[in-house]
Amino acid sequence: MTSILTYTFKNLPNTSKWALQFSVRPLSCSSQLRAAPAAQTKSKKTLAKPNMRNIVVVDGVRIPFLQSGTSGLLHRTNVPKDIVDYIIFGTVIQEVKTSNVAREAALGAGFSDKTPAHTVTMACISANQAMTTGLGLIASGQSDVIVAGGVELMSDVPIRHSRKMRKMMLELNKAKTLGQRLSLFSKFRLNFLAPEVRLRTLTKDLCFFKASHDEDVELDNPRCGRTPVDSIPDPDPVWLLSQLPAVAEFSTSETMGHSADRLAAAFAVSRQDQDEYALRSHSLAKKAQDEGLLSDVVPFKVPGKDTVTKDNGIRPSSLEQMAKLKPAFIKPYGTVTAANSSFLTDGASAMLIMAEEKALAMGYKPKAYLRDFVYVSQDPKDQLLLGPTYATPKVLEKAGLTMNDIDAFEFHEAFSGQILANFKAMDSDWFAQNYMGRKTKVGSPPLEKFNNWGGSLSLGHPFGATGCRLVMAAANRLRKEGGQYGLVAACAAGGQVRRSSLIEASGKSFSWTQNRLI
Repeated sequence: MTSILTYTFKNLPNTSKWALQFSVRPLSCSSQLRAAPAAQTKSKKTLAKPNMRNIVVVDGVRIPFLQSGTSGLLHRTNVPKDIVDYIIFGTVIQEVKTSNVAREAALGAGFSDKTPAHTVTMACISANQAMTTGLGLIASGQSDVIVAGGVELMSDVPIRHSRKMRKMMLELNKAKTLGQRLSLFSKFRLNFLAPEVRLRTLTKDLCFFKASHDEDVELDNPRCGRTPVDSIPDPDPVWLLSQLPAVAEFSTSETMGHSADRLAAAFAVSRQDQDEYALRSHSLAKKAQDEGLLSDVVPFKVPGKDTVTKDNGIRPSSLEQMAKLKPAFIKPYGTVTAANSSFLTDGASAMLIMAEEKALAMGYKPKAYLRDFVYVSQDPKDQLLLGPTYATPKVLEKAGLTMNDIDAFEFHEAFSGQILANFKAMDSDWFAQNYMGRKTKVGSPPLEKFNNWGGSLSLGHPFGATGCRLVMAAANRLRKEGGQYGLVAACAAGGQVRRSSLIEASGKSFSWTQNRLI
């Protein structure tokens, strides 16, 4: 990540019951693989707010997103490092030795030790939180120049020893005599070496899918309850040693893949629909990559290996091949597979954010205005992945816009089923009235404007870095396509936080195209 920060400053151009309400709807993506006609810049109102500083994105870069196990911003701008007031980075799976990775990366990149830096974590929107924290610092007058971004290394995640092993190691550290140490060693058992895992049964999952496929069983049937962890007998040590820690929700003991499978079933999103959407994502990403549209990607020299110049998870397949894959999470009834899920990814991203007057005084051509944003929270069990549905109408209302005003949508693709379930929820008056307290639906995004350069399913999803990729994709698309407004949205783990933001493009005030992020 040190290289990511260095690159930022070198070559900046100076220029349940739901299943009864939602029917299966076939998704045809073939038309999306054709080049969309360039949008015409519309004459719409500006979203600038009176008596508030305009905050701009000067530029943003990322290293190629790599599938976990295959291992940046090295030289993009000429901004003097000493003008940076603050550095904020997001990460999710924290390394104990670099708990404040933003500070360590800043020092490694040669920034002054007088430049403050801190790290935030907010699941899949950690980079978004870094950006909006920077926005607040600039808006309040505390700072003029911020570097915000995120990093994730899934190839080498910290894996905790079991509690018994941790306790023994701490006691060994305190032992003062050989006898005390030998006494502790005598208590060692093989299963102490097992990594810490979260125990759960499949009872709830299997029952849910029986319910969702059986009209005679209610989705909230008490038979679908979870078996208490305390009632599960101690597992065999050999079985424990064969298990790896999972990315699971602490509050529900459920992986996000399980949540996606249940959500897809609840909204009647078929396996074929999910596979078709995933194929669309990979095909559009490959097209964008071949046409050189992914301009935020910068080369990255993997230590001991070759320089990587492009994302390596983009792999268009065929529906026939995708259909052969078995369910990845809930077996044998699930519809979420490796092909229609985002993959574990290594990556980093960073953005240079300034007060508009500072950027213009230094001769820079901003790519986006950061205007406004919303975070919302829901139930982490059944609404874990519905963040875009809840956040989108709120941010549109704040800006006085509708879905029809948006020219470029960029949503985080955790799973195909998650995206398609959100589409159905957003397009449902019933859902809006019964779950959101709204009179009418907000409407679903038209596919011809949605993630046209691929998304997390194909480009990858380094948890802490995806937020910057989404923002830069929206800004670059508006500049390329001539659109005026863009919408960025993402779901996040915990059901606690979801973020949605907008982008506006306008060339009225300056000689270059401007995009405004709200």
